[in-house]
Amino acid sequence: MTDCNSSDEDFAEDWVLYANRPEWSDVVPLKQDDGDNPVVMIQYSEKFNDVFSYLRAVMSKQEKSVRALKLTQDAAKLNAANYTVWQYRRDILQALSSNLHDELDYIERVIEDNPKNYQVWHHRRVIVEWMNNPSRELELTESILNMDAKNYHAWQHRQWAIKTYNLFEDELQYVDRLISEDMRNNSAWNERFFVLKHTGFNGDILEREINYVMNRIRLIKNNESPWNFLRGLLQQGDGKLAQYPEVVDFCEELYNSGVRTPYLLAFLIDLYEEKYFEAKNAGQDPELYQTKVHDLCESMATHHDTIRYKYWRYIADDFTRKIEGQINQNGS
Repeated sequence: MTDCNSSDEDFAEDWVLYANRPEWSDVVPLKQDDGDNPVVMIQYSEKFNDVFSYLRAVMSKQEKSVRALKLTQDAAKLNAANYTVWQYRRDILQALSSNLHDELDYIERVIEDNPKNYQVWHHRRVIVEWMNNPSRELELTESILNMDAKNYHAWQHRQWAIKTYNLFEDELQYVDRLISEDMRNNSAWNERFFVLKHTGFNGDILEREINYVMNRIRLIKNNESPWNFLRGLLQQGDGKLAQYPEVVDFCEELYNSGVRTPYLLAFLIDLYEEKYFEAKNAGQDPELYQTKVHDLCESMATHHDTIRYKYWRYIADDFTRKIEGQINQNGS
């Protein structure tokens, strides 16, 4: 098999095996035991075998020392996803009462090299919790998101820090900048809703956000994220899509102007189904809305979302079943 280790290149050329270091001569390395008949023999590099053999040895004796701490650093270079390495490193940090500011500096460098590694982000969170100091987290996550605006781990860490330490104050401004740079950044739209959800919705905020998202949709109609954001906003009120007349007018204006994005049509289908039953319950003629729902479903199935044509046929049939169920209920 080929060498599974991809991190040897991170070591300096003059790096010395632990087996050749005089200060480690008192430690007997503990080799990995794969049993008598391993199914697959992994061809670890000499460096990998060396580091982890010494790590197993110090862990077996529960040595908590400065040299053991440095050893975990080499082990993390070789495999940053190894949970045991990070947990043992945390045990050593506590035992030595180490400078946690230095640890934040260290783990920041590791995160920059491994931005999509769960274990390094988890280690960062634990250290911040120990310090009870999130002052560097927004800057760190912003720098990582500048590298990849949709890095799930960075967003998760940012949301954790914001929620845990009440850092909401400037987050909407930050998110607005991200959305302005890329209106298709679904992570930024999700973050905007996250902030609003935790800071509270009221009438003024809903009105502001509805206008905000409608203006964004006007710029890019075929963009799923703001349509989902709009639905989420409307669910904060009475749960009805038609509760804000300006939203109804906005969607119908888009449709009448020739816009046929599947996100608009899907919104209108739900909107007209809702208005059908409102009209029916108010004793008005709902036939116009019934026709619109079926026509839009057919349009989705045959032109605008053909890959899910069965789904849209099902939605149309389900709408008919709801109508028949209401008729039967009223008739009984």
